[in-house]
Amino acid sequence: MGNESTPPGSGDDNSIEPIDLKSALEERYLAYALSTIMGRALPDVRDGLKPVHRRILHAMRVLKLDPNDAFKKCARIVGDVIGKYHPHGDQSVYDALVRLAQEFAVRYPLIDGQGNFGNIDGDNAAAYRYTEARMTEAATELLTGINEDAVEFRPTYNEEDTEPVVLPGAFPNLLANGSSGIAVGMATNIPPHNVAELCDAALHLIKFPNAGFEKLVEFVPGPDFPTGGVIVEPRENILEAYKTGKGGFRLRARWEKEDAGRGTWQIVITEIPYQVQKSRLIEKIAELLIARRLPQLADIRDESAEDIRIVLEPKSRTVDPELLMEQMFKLTDLETRFPMNMNVLSGGKVPKVLSLRDCLREWLDHRKDVLLRRSRHRLGQIERRLEVLGGYLIAYLNIDEVIKIIREAEHPKSALIARFEITDVQADAILNLRLRALHKLEEIEIRKEFDDLSEEKSGIEDLLASEERQWKTISWEVSNTKKKFAKDTPLGARRTDFADAVEVDLAALEEALIEKEPVTVVVSEKGWIRSMKGHLADFATLAFKEGDRLKAAFHAETTDRVLMFTTSGKFYTLGVDKLPGGRGHGEPIRIMVDMENDADIVACFVHKPGRKRLLASTLGNGFIVNEADVIANTRKGKQVLNVKMPVEAAICTLIDADAALDRVAVVGENRKMLIFPLDQIPEMSRGKGVRLQKYKDGGIKDVQVFASVDGLTWTDSAERTHTRSLDELKEYIGERAQAGRMVPKGFPKSGKFS
Repeated sequence: MGNESTPPGSGDDNSIEPIDLKSALEERYLAYALSTIMGRALPDVRDGLKPVHRRILHAMRVLKLDPNDAFKKCARIVGDVIGKYHPHGDQSVYDALVRLAQEFAVRYPLIDGQGNFGNIDGDNAAAYRYTEARMTEAATELLTGINEDAVEFRPTYNEEDTEPVVLPGAFPNLLANGSSGIAVGMATNIPPHNVAELCDAALHLIKFPNAGFEKLVEFVPGPDFPTGGVIVEPRENILEAYKTGKGGFRLRARWEKEDAGRGTWQIVITEIPYQVQKSRLIEKIAELLIARRLPQLADIRDESAEDIRIVLEPKSRTVDPELLMEQMFKLTDLETRFPMNMNVLSGGKVPKVLSLRDCLREWLDHRKDVLLRRSRHRLGQIERRLEVLGGYLIAYLNIDEVIKIIREAEHPKSALIARFEITDVQADAILNLRLRALHKLEEIEIRKEFDDLSEEKSGIEDLLASEERQWKTISWEVSNTKKKFAKDTPLGARRTDFADAVEVDLAALEEALIEKEPVTVVVSEKGWIRSMKGHLADFATLAFKEGDRLKAAFHAETTDRVLMFTTSGKFYTLGVDKLPGGRGHGEPIRIMVDMENDADIVACFVHKPGRKRLLASTLGNGFIVNEADVIANTRKGKQVLNVKMPVEAAICTLIDADAALDRVAVVGENRKMLIFPLDQIPEMSRGKGVRLQKYKDGGIKDVQVFASVDGLTWTDSAERTHTRSLDELKEYIGERAQAGRMVPKGFPKSGKFS
């Protein structure tokens, strides 16, 4: 008796069932994974809906919330959904309902909401007791024919009711409204598209089932986001994404330059990328502005009302708007990348990544199934009606006898069947006739309806027998859908445009990202460099390490680049903004660039676009180079003047383009000077150069480029300036590579012009 009353698991060893933990976990996790994939996260390729969205629309249909009917509280809709079809949390169901009503979230809203349904700033919708909803025309398109056995129904979770397995889907909702979700081990992310374009592609696919992707992309050039914007993804990338079902789209905000009067202007942003919260976007830009990461931007204002209007004020009217916007695109969510992964339930059962063609193909195949099911359903209705009409016709032709049988027979139904050889259905139809309806039983009307239905029946039978007719009918249906969502309607008009990303000088963009401030760059003899705030007037006060002294100091801006020419013939480039600050003595240049140990700095200066320099080696070889050609993008520098030890680079002289320079004066260590035309020196980007002056021993000492009209100038040790005209220097004028003559009287003993 004691054993009989022992409950299971109360300590009796006989009730314990051993289970293998590994197989149990695998089995249960697989069940959970399949449940998530099939019943929650992935949309069905046929109607583009997840179960929760499908159940919401079905519940609204049952509640008769059609577009022309009155709104009902969302609380009522959510209650019906979770009570009858979807046993999950009310908040998750309401969130799904809200999203289907948001014009900025869904390209073709399926729910018409009344009340606060949230906004593009990221504010939440009001609670469901305050909001009301009904279906939109787009939602009714998805449901068209559901009462005509268009789709299969299954029992709900408690088997008290039935729900559709899939909706008829008269328009390609999967691609039109897109979808996103994360399942177990897989995810989906599909951008929204334009229905008119999808219909064009579908019509082409009906005619040419094996149509190439190049042709389909002519009809569907890319996504069409509800918030507009501009897609700047190259066409070949878009084509590849639609071929494979995976890819991405670069999406930018739409902007325009607006005249603010008195020569000033401002940038107005009217559309922002899809799924970007406007308030968070503005906060991020404001944070960058405070952090001085946007030196070209003075202020940002949100002047949005119903439409988006974000105003960007530039620091000055000289700012390049294209450059400013490229900077904004680089640093903020004014440019985003929308990833595409068309992972859907193929046939409602198998998770699969589909291409654009496969998605359209499966939707068309579904439409064919819907057409056949509706046609068979209509055929059954017609056959039942023709049976009834046949009974009416017999009753009309034998009205007196029918009345007599009904009045006198003990079992009139059996008597009618026996007398007129009619069916059970026909007998019931005759017996259910009201007396007042008898005058309407005119043979002409009955025969007309009978003939019309017979003709319709014949047409449906022909349709069911001919695949060609079926596709012709589907084409007609798709064409009607296209008309309803045509591009000349407010809902159907394309919102997202295409453009090529503006080609912007990356160097200029990098420069634009740096706040422009005046600094003084100081370089010491031993190769230490620093950047001191402001343009210092007196370099004599600069302090150096013991045994070190000033080599070069010059004014610059933080947006500039410093070029350094070394005895190895290499140029190195450093951004002024990256130089160590002026506190202390700076840092060794060798830490910042890979300079050879035996190399020294010949010249250090600020890079100015368009300038040229004359380079020369100790051997007296040289050439002219454009400053733009010597910029080095790496720490290793750029070899420009080819030299080999013991020969070194020795000269780097500026050629002022504005001074009409036409002569070169070269002085050797032997104190001989030669003057010759500047055009005898070639312009190159790299090389050994040509001989400037001939030496028996020693090498070059100094070079000066000057204008004939101004004459040659030098400064002596007493800081006095001497100028000689070209006529006075006739004996020194010759051709390149000559030896020259001894320097004129008064020339500095240092052998240098300054």
